[in-house]
Amino acid sequence: MTDDRDENGVADTDAPPHHGAQLVFAVASFGFALFLAANIPWQTEWAKRLDVVRQPAFWPTVAITAMAGFGALELWFCLRRNRERSADGTLGEVRRWLGAAEYVGWFMVYVWLVPQTGYFPTTLVFTGALTLRLGYRSPATLAAALLTGATTVVVFKSFLGVRIPGGAIYEFLPPALRNFMILYL
Repeated sequence: MTDDRDENGVADTDAPPHHGAQLVFAVASFGFALFLAANIPWQTEWAKRLDVVRQPAFWPTVAITAMAGFGALELWFCLRRNRERSADGTLGEVRRWLGAAEYVGWFMVYVWLVPQTGYFPTTLVFTGALTLRLGYRSPATLAAALLTGATTVVVFKSFLGVRIPGGAIYEFLPPALRNFMILYL
């Protein structure tokens, strides 16, 4: 195993080659901090006759100022690193970061579907679909995912009594089965 370090003492294993996308993140976070700082006067207020620390605007101002300061430092260090190294692969890495948003979409669809199709069937469909989406194709893995989904539903709804609305589709079931599904699944 080699331990090649650059002139700053940073090894390739310490800083993998994704510093170009870090620049995109640094610009975005610093820009968001500036956006928040620009909105402080309209979103907070300074009350008369209160100590500075007790002012409603004090802690948000401190937090946003620190966020902007640290964001500026991160941006400055990223620019310095990119000047010293090549920034190849930035777009690919940004695309990979944005790919994580896909799972937010899966979750939002899941939350929207549960009141329509019920907690149990929706959870089973989503655990199976997500398992396939992640690339697992073996029957044992799919069965394990479905069992995990079913166990999650039973634990949350039956044992912990978490109130999750019954699916509108349950209205089409026979009364005894409908009541069982609403109460336990």
